[in-house]
Amino acid sequence: METGHSDTAAMRKALRPVLLASPRDVAEHAPFLWRLQVGLADESIPAALICPLGCNAESVVPAPVDVFTYPALNLPFMERVGLESLALQLERFKPTVLHGLCESRAALARRLARRLSLPYVLGVNSLTGKSHRLSISPTRCARIIVPTETVGSSVLRSHGRFADRVRQIQPGTFAGTDPVCFADPSRLSTIVVAHRLDRVSDFVVLLKAAKVLLAEGHEFMIAIMGAGRAERRLRTKLAEYGLTRVVTIVPVLDPWRSVLAAGDIFVHLQPMPTFSGFLLEAMGLGVAVVACKGGVDDLIVHEDTALLYERNNEASLRQALVRLLEDHDGARRLAASAQGYVRQRYSVGAMVSAMLDTYIEALRFSGS
Repeated sequence: METGHSDTAAMRKALRPVLLASPRDVAEHAPFLWRLQVGLADESIPAALICPLGCNAESVVPAPVDVFTYPALNLPFMERVGLESLALQLERFKPTVLHGLCESRAALARRLARRLSLPYVLGVNSLTGKSHRLSISPTRCARIIVPTETVGSSVLRSHGRFADRVRQIQPGTFAGTDPVCFADPSRLSTIVVAHRLDRVSDFVVLLKAAKVLLAEGHEFMIAIMGAGRAERRLRTKLAEYGLTRVVTIVPVLDPWRSVLAAGDIFVHLQPMPTFSGFLLEAMGLGVAVVACKGGVDDLIVHEDTALLYERNNEASLRQALVRLLEDHDGARRLAASAQGYVRQRYSVGAMVSAMLDTYIEALRFSGS
């Protein structure tokens, strides 16, 4: 036992992980990426981060962390050229394990692991399918990290031969002690939505519900946080519904938690195929949640962490919103229940500890 403990301590001391981030990791999962790196620094473990060109690395990089950009130029032919340059830079850092933070970094993690003769772990945050085959090395990918049981089950169905490598590690957050929703009775009620602006149809049920609520005399404002190709069409739709003075569209701000913290109600639109960091942070902050069940919905427990509404059903969404807008005490009880749920299951300390264990498992895997 002492020898095993000594070996684990030596491996822990030798850890030098490199995190491979996607644009989505930097934009939407910034709090979790920041906390992981801080946790590594607290354990005196040197870490490096690879970010895509144009990402706001400052929002996710606590000092001291080495930062590399890949690809160096946003040109189609630069990927292979840049890969060799990146590998040479990483060799000077002397990494011991690579961590692709999401499935979009699967191919890069695999190529770098082969080039540097290293083990790697791969994060999968979205539902997968048989038609969506991930690039996974059977000899170098030691663990596949999933944030929820739903995503884990999806990975097992589509990549069953890697079943023994799948490990669930919940993203960590800090849950407040008191809900932020309706904390100031004199403030206008605020509904927050965080959703990509790729399809106007995703927002129609919300806009219809908002129009009826205003006609019934409810007073509130809506902040939609996101960006996408349909933004201009969405603004046109707001004008059609007479909601331009009520609804504000903002980009994913840095830090976007401040937008969530200013809300009383968070609306989770449509079943989402990807784990939502926005939803987790809203619950941790104590914002009352109204959610459409489906997709990656492990956080959504009706009457415990959220109120559910039926997909694309304006009346169902409107009823849930009315309930919270008219019963602030009930909304705060719901938000407090969600905070307790998050506090119990989504600890930052547990996340960092589990990641460290996984990195050590990867080092052992490389010698098998």
